[in-house]
Amino acid sequence: MKHVVLCAGLIAFLQVVTAAQDGSSEKKKDQGSVSTALTSIGSNSHWSFPPTLNRRPTPFLTFLEVSASPTLLTPRLDKHNASDQVDEKVEEDQSFHWSSAIKQSLLFLGVQHGYAMTQPKTRRDLKGPFFKDYGRSVKSLHGWDDGGRFFTNYVAHPMQGSLLGFIQIQNDPRGMNLRYDNSKAYWHSRLKALAWSAAWSTQFEIGPVSQASIGNVGLHGKQTYVDLVVTPIGGFGLLVVEDFVDKNIIQMIERRNPGRFYIKVAGRTLLNPTRSVANLLRFKVPWYRDSGLR
Repeated sequence: MKHVVLCAGLIAFLQVVTAAQDGSSEKKKDQGSVSTALTSIGSNSHWSFPPTLNRRPTPFLTFLEVSASPTLLTPRLDKHNASDQVDEKVEEDQSFHWSSAIKQSLLFLGVQHGYAMTQPKTRRDLKGPFFKDYGRSVKSLHGWDDGGRFFTNYVAHPMQGSLLGFIQIQNDPRGMNLRYDNSKAYWHSRLKALAWSAAWSTQFEIGPVSQASIGNVGLHGKQTYVDLVVTPIGGFGLLVVEDFVDKNIIQMIERRNPGRFYIKVAGRTLLNPTRSVANLLRFKVPWYRDSGLR
């Protein structure tokens, strides 16, 4: 009998100890689960809870599991940020590329003056007081006929004006992809090209780095209005003609000769000469076309 009572007491004691250990273990598990949940909420990782076995249901933890889903907030923020980035990129892409346009125009100006330096009359007039001779050259501006050849005044100078206009167009995201069309957007773009051409052609004639300052053309009575007018106006007309030819003739030739690379090169280069030279100034092949044109 004593043995039975002793065994029963021992069993009861072991059950009490085991129950106490289980309760302590459950308490530690609950505390660990809460700590994990709070740590997950405060971190950048996904808000998820590790699976626990035989966890007591707790209203607070249940609420956290239901409400702490990253898909409720994160996608909205990402979508908003992505939208802002796209809008900023579009806005940036629509701005005129002043730096590259000025660099390309200066490169062309250097070519012009480099050619002028090959002429003996230009090298001869480099002597003398620079600013005094420059002022005299500009003041001598008068009349129309400068005694130059017809090809120089009415062919070469309009080509110069058209080339300068294409420099403006290929640096203007709002105009570079426009084809010849009787639309407000097209003509507004080409009028901006006319303004750019007029500014740079005037600089070449009487500006600080011009024929009047380098070579002092006006000292010999050849500084007239013909180049100041014909270069931008004639250039504007030639630019529009090249746009028309590119849309209606060059593309027709390419459609009839698909895959013939040399025909494409010859057509684009020879039938759009000033656009081809403008492409070279931005270090593109002469027959290059912006994406919207092809």
